[in-house]
Amino acid sequence: MSYVEAGLSPVAEEDYSQYRALSVSAVASCLLGLLSITSFLGWALIVIPVVGLLVGLIALWRIRANPTELTGRTIAWAGIALSLAFMFGGAGYLTYDYVTEVPPGYARLSYAELQPDPDNPGELFPPSIEARDGERIFIKGYVYPGKQTSGIKQFVLCRDNGDCCFGGQPKLTDRVLVTLKGPLSLEYSTRIQRLAGTFRVEPGRATDGLEGVIYHLDADYLK
Repeated sequence: MSYVEAGLSPVAEEDYSQYRALSVSAVASCLLGLLSITSFLGWALIVIPVVGLLVGLIALWRIRANPTELTGRTIAWAGIALSLAFMFGGAGYLTYDYVTEVPPGYARLSYAELQPDPDNPGELFPPSIEARDGERIFIKGYVYPGKQTSGIKQFVLCRDNGDCCFGGQPKLTDRVLVTLKGPLSLEYSTRIQRLAGTFRVEPGRATDGLEGVIYHLDADYLK
């Protein structure tokens, strides 16, 4: 049946023939580009602008391959531009933050360095870490939740917020018993904490329901 037989005017027929659908990929790319601002919060979130960039390129390819059926080139380019800007901006910010976060006079210590050799089942902690006993170190981690939520002077610092915030028991070598020195105190939060002070290797009893601890930190820096 023709458009005339269907009761449509020639103008309506022309408008219909020129109709093109908005590319879903282009819209998705733009939304991902906007969400890419979260890449400033952590390296894992850099995946968002990377995906946004890929989806935007796919959208452009589909629009170019089907010019009479799809539109949204401008939206796709906007998504690509936002993804690129936040990807490089976020990576640059996180790199700068990592390089400058250790205060002067301290050396970085990671939780990976605290782990024993998996090929030596009887090893409680790595021999190399004993050499750092008494060293002024900087470490990051999450506060294991206890009964006290404000004015905290002593707490267990954990490697992973999944363990410490959702009822899990962190490994013995993923715990550091922190004692805040002087006027320093802490309000409980699920965000990552940055601390520095004197590191000690001394097996003992932990707090807040955790049965043991090997590593201690007498902290004089908190951020």
